[in-house]
Amino acid sequence: MAKSYQPLNVNTDVTTTRTLLHEVIPLTGTIISGTYGVFPDEENIKNYTHGQFQSVYDYPYLSSSANHIFDLTLGIQSGSSLSASTNTQMAKKANMYNEYAQLLLGYDKAQNIEAFESDVNVADDDNQMQDCFFISLSRLLTKDQIKKGTFSIELGQGAFDNAHLSTITLTDTGSSETAGFALGRPGGDYAVLYDSTASLSTQIPTSSYGVIFYQAGVVVLSSSVFNTASGGGVITDFASGAITQTGAAPDTGPGRDASYMIATSSISGTCDALRHRIKNISFNNSTEINSTIYFCRMPVNQFNYSSNPTYTNASKIVVKNVASDLPVSYVTTIGLYNASNELLATAKLSEPLRKDPTNELTLRVRLDY
Repeated sequence: MAKSYQPLNVNTDVTTTRTLLHEVIPLTGTIISGTYGVFPDEENIKNYTHGQFQSVYDYPYLSSSANHIFDLTLGIQSGSSLSASTNTQMAKKANMYNEYAQLLLGYDKAQNIEAFESDVNVADDDNQMQDCFFISLSRLLTKDQIKKGTFSIELGQGAFDNAHLSTITLTDTGSSETAGFALGRPGGDYAVLYDSTASLSTQIPTSSYGVIFYQAGVVVLSSSVFNTASGGGVITDFASGAITQTGAAPDTGPGRDASYMIATSSISGTCDALRHRIKNISFNNSTEINSTIYFCRMPVNQFNYSSNPTYTNASKIVVKNVASDLPVSYVTTIGLYNASNELLATAKLSEPLRKDPTNELTLRVRLDY
């Protein structure tokens, strides 16, 4: 317990700061599909009996070392041409779309749920994405938010060419207030995902295929990203329900495009197909550290005597050899007290600092939260 206290002036001795820390998060296609078992026996992929979404882990999900990476699902807007009630799991697909839209976009003035759009102005109701894939990234990876301008996802697109897929890379690079960036939605800030090979002048809306919500850590992909220019792109092998690990070409018969698969396949089957089309995902996360900094000042005429009971012996200072010598002490610990002199926090110095009437110390204490 301290025997003397030095009050802190909130105007001159206390300040606050905010620091952002960033990590690079790479997710390769081998982790997402193919590392732990061969489809359909992939040990790091967890499907649920409710069949509404699929979870991806970095290890077999039954392992205690497994970390959740992201969830996958899909949704269909009620106004979509694919919203026929006879389609597979149609009610669940509609509920998924409404749930994400309600959470991330909210309602319009008429109290209708907003629709996802491949631009920044959801109020104009154009460029709507009615059939969407949703990638909900784990909080373990995104931390407080995804750093703006760092996200990219590489997808297999179109038909197979000699057992290989052509690819498309979608990024939020170059997003701005006027070209694909928006603030203040219920789900936080979001940006449009563009084909990275397209020029900025042609990005709106012809080469935009989705949006990313930074704080929520949710990526919304339009199913149109898997269609070729003629609309005939494919995402799945309909004979088996998903693209095979061997790279066998999927069914390219009439109508076998992404929309057909979304309507006729289960959510889990569609998620399997989407995973096998993800080649890479990369982004930087952000961790916000708020700090209060206290400048603890020790004037020349204070804290020159130690509060340690061994500092004196028989009422004499043991570190003084001559009575006329200046008192001396060594600072090892700083205590932060409330107005009732109750100890709230302590800070330890890396090494003792000498304090006597000939010097003055100012120690900077940083409290992170």
